Amino acid sequence: MQDSFKYKGMRKKLIAALREKGIVDGKILSAFDAVPRHYFLDNAFAEQAYTNMAFQIGAGQTISHPYTVAFQTQLLEVKRGDKILEIGTGSGFQTSILCELGAKVFSIERHKALHLKAKNIITHLKYTPRLSFGDGYKGLPTFAPFDKVIITCGAPNIPQTLVDQMKIGGIMIIPIGEGAEQLMVKVTKISETEIGEEEFGVFSFVPMLESKVN
Repeated sequence: MQDSFKYKGMRKKLIAALREKGIVDGKILSAFDAVPRHYFLDNAFAEQAYTNMAFQIGAGQTISHPYTVAFQTQLLEVKRGDKILEIGTGSGFQTSILCELGAKVFSIERHKALHLKAKNIITHLKYTPRLSFGDGYKGLPTFAPFDKVIITCGAPNIPQTLVDQMKIGGIMIIPIGEGAEQLMVKVTKISETEIGEEEFGVFSFVPMLESKVN
């Protein structure tokens, strides 16, 4: 895996495009500059790595559009040292962005092949999240509570199991919907029995799958 001046130049153009689309957090834009997205794609897609496109990464999964990753990250309000649970490691790109922002990341992937591939790339980039192979609906209760939760696949509803693993005042960013499109929702845990919800437009994600892992 190599990062060249050409790819760095392509990243600058992507960052300019993200800024035009409303991503204004300078730390997030800097993270996109620091993390080489083409590392997470097959070589055949490397030339398109810095366009606002999603790509297949195997096991029926995709690496999200850069704008979607940036948008979810901006909604998450990441602060250095935040303990973040990510559901759906996927390619590992979102995981790496969160690590670059200084978060302590705990990420779960249900597809073994993707889990292993992402682990290899993330290790190469010298980030140190805790990567787990398992069922995202169960979360990681051993390491709870979390400051933030980010879900990178479409869920039919807000999983109570994951809300239970959040701190009071914690934030969850989750795409909700079972069809081709989902509504991006920001969930704030107000108390042990109350949450607040805000909606932030329509996006498209692969579905969040339950139980059996492969």
